[in-house]
Amino acid sequence: MGNIKMNGIIIAENNMGDFDKMLTMLTSGVGKISCVAKGARRPKSALLAGTQFLCFGEYMMYKGTTTYNINSCETIEVFYNIRTDLDKLKYAVHITKIIQDVTTENQNCYKILQLFLNTLYTISETDKNLDLVLSVFKLKLLCILGFTPRIEKCINCKSEDNISQFSLKDNGFKCKVCAKLDKSCINMNEATKDAIKYIVLAPAKKLYSFNLKDESLIELNMIAKLYFNEKLEKEYTLKELF
Repeated sequence: MGNIKMNGIIIAENNMGDFDKMLTMLTSGVGKISCVAKGARRPKSALLAGTQFLCFGEYMMYKGTTTYNINSCETIEVFYNIRTDLDKLKYAVHITKIIQDVTTENQNCYKILQLFLNTLYTISETDKNLDLVLSVFKLKLLCILGFTPRIEKCINCKSEDNISQFSLKDNGFKCKVCAKLDKSCINMNEATKDAIKYIVLAPAKKLYSFNLKDESLIELNMIAKLYFNEKLEKEYTLKELF
């Protein structure tokens, strides 16, 4: 097979031999792939910069029996500010772990890759609250994975009035009356409700163009965390890097 050119981001790197690397890369077309970068750890290697964790670039490679082999690469974005800020790095590593879990080989990952890159850019280039970024990422990822919450009206009675609860069990909004019979409901004020609607409906490039404060941020964080853990059937928690 001849050389293949594709864009991707490095989501894991491991040393192999004296100077080589085994990489995991997320691409839009063929999903998550394993790549060998021979000599990438040599100080003067042309592959040195482009084979680091969270480097997004254009890669020229050929497909071997079980892995791809990188011939050359051109970096597009290295998210430098994430590398120099421990808090930003912690959130980026956490998000990358989630990306690892929800992606597979030979899967069209365009929307997931787009969300991942937009999220990393927001973390790197803005001072937006990192808990807000994480919550937005989780809810939007669930939408991509097929768990879009129902947000137009009460899931139960179809009323559009007095919507003030998010049902984890029934995947969306409920009114005050119907929520009394659902122990999985979480209270949300008007700003939280509007934020969830925005996250579900917003185009990718404008996803992070809002802010929340105080009570609304706490509510959104709680809803995103519990809804995400339930749908993926796994508890995700932020961990200290060191």
